[in-house]
Amino acid sequence: MSTLYDKLGGQPAIEQIVDELHKRIATDSILNHFFAGTDMAKQRNHLVTFLSQIFEGSKQYGGRPMDKTHAGMNLQQQHFDAIAKLLSESMAVRGESPEDTNAALERVSNFKGAILNK
Repeated sequence: MSTLYDKLGGQPAIEQIVDELHKRIATDSILNHFFAGTDMAKQRNHLVTFLSQIFEGSKQYGGRPMDKTHAGMNLQQQHFDAIAKLLSESMAVRGESPEDTNAALERVSNFKGAILNK
């Protein structure tokens, strides 16, 4: 059985999804201020490896745990929902199926407590 990572198209697909997501975040007034001053190339690499890992691709994520990464940011449910919406839209741009998009969002949602530090 194929992994979600394989169904999406592997590393190139994850990179395209992340690039689209970052374009959308940059113009989103709810989210873009969280990324002010962020090294976006480094953030891109972390997000690509993180998503690859949670989508059952390579296990190369070497960033901090989600709770440590987002500590002190005062992220709320609305912020998580906004990212989830933009991720869904970014996957739609690539033509990903609703089933695969829902599976991806479910995997990301497994980290919601750590991301929101709740």
